[in-house]
Amino acid sequence: MDIQSIILAAGKGSRMKSQLPKVLHQLAGKSLVQHVIDTCSSLSVAHCHLVVGHGADQVKQSVTSNRMQLHFVEQTEQLGTGHAVKVALPSLKTDSLVLILYGDVPLIHHDTLDDLIKLQQKNPQGIALMTCFLDDPTGYGRITRDDDGLVTGIVEHKDATPEQHLINEINTGIMCCHSSQLKKWIANLNNNNAQGEFYLTDIIAMAVAEGQGVATAQPINIYETEGINTLRQLADLERIWQREMANQLMDAGVTFRDPNRFDLRGSLTCEAGVVIDINCVVEGNVQLKQDVHIGPNVYLKNVTIGENSVIKANTFIENSQIADHCDIGPFARIRPEAQIKSNVHIGNFVEVKKSILSEGAKVGHLSYVGDSEVGKNVNIGAGTITCNYDGANKHKTIIEDDAFIGSDTQLVAPVTVGKGATVAAGTTVSADVSPGALCISRVRQKQIEHWQRPTKKK
Repeated sequence: MDIQSIILAAGKGSRMKSQLPKVLHQLAGKSLVQHVIDTCSSLSVAHCHLVVGHGADQVKQSVTSNRMQLHFVEQTEQLGTGHAVKVALPSLKTDSLVLILYGDVPLIHHDTLDDLIKLQQKNPQGIALMTCFLDDPTGYGRITRDDDGLVTGIVEHKDATPEQHLINEINTGIMCCHSSQLKKWIANLNNNNAQGEFYLTDIIAMAVAEGQGVATAQPINIYETEGINTLRQLADLERIWQREMANQLMDAGVTFRDPNRFDLRGSLTCEAGVVIDINCVVEGNVQLKQDVHIGPNVYLKNVTIGENSVIKANTFIENSQIADHCDIGPFARIRPEAQIKSNVHIGNFVEVKKSILSEGAKVGHLSYVGDSEVGKNVNIGAGTITCNYDGANKHKTIIEDDAFIGSDTQLVAPVTVGKGATVAAGTTVSADVSPGALCISRVRQKQIEHWQRPTKKK
């Protein structure tokens, strides 16, 4: 049987104090609602119905799914969760399971939802409901049960009696049921409650009254069902999630100098012996091979780093490939489309962009290498700049194997420095240099004896 999902994502999120729709705030580098969509995709959900309202156009433009069809349904009036589901009903396929989720509950796990779906399949005409137990259930709807422990309904906090306030099993709002049953129950909802809203939770009592039964499941981790209504809650859940990711990496063999000071905003794959220092940020898809060491305050985005390479403090690398036994930083910047081959040294305050640095090349400090091909064992001195942009177009610099580039050199592209050539310090290279040659273009030094330095006028 097909599985469909309804994700409620229409809320404004007034307590976020932000013009951005609540579900588009980011956690671990991804919007809250995109987390939920991606989890649905992992469950082989065929159709996802996203109920949008505040900032509907922004939400529509921001979310994607490659593995399932997204359908957007607009809720023009905010009349409660039951009403939000009601506006999505015409889009539902018949004879399918419906999984109801929330765009501001981002960290619900695949395995937790899979358990919920399997529970519903054991009672096809009933409801599978996700509940959890909290030490402080204030503000949440309480699960009521009879003397046999069977669910009888859900009472919202504002409608609960003092005795019901003592119940610590709460409703998460996440549930699964058959589409035909859902349509029938939603049609019978009313808004006779303290809020004057249509509560989705009222369908629980309807199912019980029909004798269909309500089965409950609990999440693997409590944080999976935590919703976000304030920026404080967002920050708290961010840190919980980041520590969870660090724990998984440590279980796989990664050493963290401090797992509480690490941010993963994408996917990180590590081999044995990887060490990560404090305050590192990882975005996109990053792969760290065996025995890679990452220093403090390093930013990595869409990068592969080869075995035994060391990335020193405050280095920024994105959309590039770093081979084995490289030594990069501190304070280096490796920009997109850089290919750094094995045994390359890139020192402090060096920027590399869209260039190949071949085996054994060295760029020690304070240099810019852009749109270049640098050969094996080339040495590039401090203050060297490849002048690759003429104001309209980019041009290439080629430095062949074993060349030596002296400090404070400007290489005006397009230009080639031949194999084994030497460029003297302070040279501007505007024409090709022959293999093995010495290139020098300094202005002859002058010396004026008994020079009187100007003095400041009183």
